[in-house]
Amino acid sequence: MGAQRSIHAGKAKIDVNVDFTHNLCASLMHNTFRNAGNPLSLLIGSLCIKHPNLFGGSEKLHVSCDKGLYDSNVLVAFRRPREECLAHQSFVVQHSLSPEIGIHGIPIKNFSHSGSGGVNLSRISVGMDLNEPASSKWSSTTSIKFEHVRPLNDDGHNISRDCDGFPLTCSGSPHDSMVVLKQESRYTKENDHSFFHFNLQIEQGIPVLSKWIIFNRFKFVASKGIKLGPALLLTRLSGGSIVGDMAPYQAFSIGGIGSVRGYGEGAVGSGRSCLVANSELSLPLNNMLEGVAFMDCGTDLRSGCLVPGNPALRHGKPGSGIGLGYGLRFKSQFGHFQLHYAINAFNERSLYFGLPNLGSCY
Repeated sequence: MGAQRSIHAGKAKIDVNVDFTHNLCASLMHNTFRNAGNPLSLLIGSLCIKHPNLFGGSEKLHVSCDKGLYDSNVLVAFRRPREECLAHQSFVVQHSLSPEIGIHGIPIKNFSHSGSGGVNLSRISVGMDLNEPASSKWSSTTSIKFEHVRPLNDDGHNISRDCDGFPLTCSGSPHDSMVVLKQESRYTKENDHSFFHFNLQIEQGIPVLSKWIIFNRFKFVASKGIKLGPALLLTRLSGGSIVGDMAPYQAFSIGGIGSVRGYGEGAVGSGRSCLVANSELSLPLNNMLEGVAFMDCGTDLRSGCLVPGNPALRHGKPGSGIGLGYGLRFKSQFGHFQLHYAINAFNERSLYFGLPNLGSCY
């Protein structure tokens, strides 16, 4: 349930979307809302403003604001025009606020759900993206940005330690600062009967100051789709690792609708490394309805003990898990939705309703 509207103001375009659907689903799954006494806390929506010619020289401005049940994100991007043979420059300022359930969340109901651990992350980043022109089947993006990360409690106050007294930042202070150089490469190959996608991200923390974080983190996602008559078989393998300095919030979170279904968010584990495999068979039932059967598995490769404070061990996360299930996907003019029923290795059932998201460890 929601409302969507586009408004044209000169050359600018404003998209407004307000949606209560995710709220209602979350209320059924979690029973209670944080800050439920505030009516605005139950509002979910987005506001997007685009201008294709800000100063008359084809400069593009993109401003977006998204508000979820417990999280929010504000993004301002400015792109300057350049020749087609040169990389496109974008200057980006972003602020996000989100609960750190994947790392500090508490698994409940035999790991099928995750409760809030009372830790939230406020991130401010300022930087520049360089999008290289696509060459054959390859494309790449290089970015450099400054990041400032602050852990907050549910009341919005700065904290430096979790409920067990372990540090939440790498520096041990109420915040971490870093300069991150990121390279992302993408490969796509498609035909009428199959497709193959590969994505590789490498991040390098640059110690501009002695107290700033220095690390190297990589993540990959490879997916293969094959058409079997009207059905589609999709397999996906993802993983990653990090070396060097590390804060707990940089760990890879395993479990949840975008990772190993049948588990709560981060309920399988959180480690310095991860490996997740997904397989899914989908069959269209009509123009709007699609049936799905899936199997997911994931592991932290026994690296949970290498995360500062070892939050996975303290919350009793198993470190590996398997999820099986089936579901339905709905396609309509209002968007795509899915209903999944899954069972995990602890024989615990879970039901999910929301947006499609077959993902990986993060």
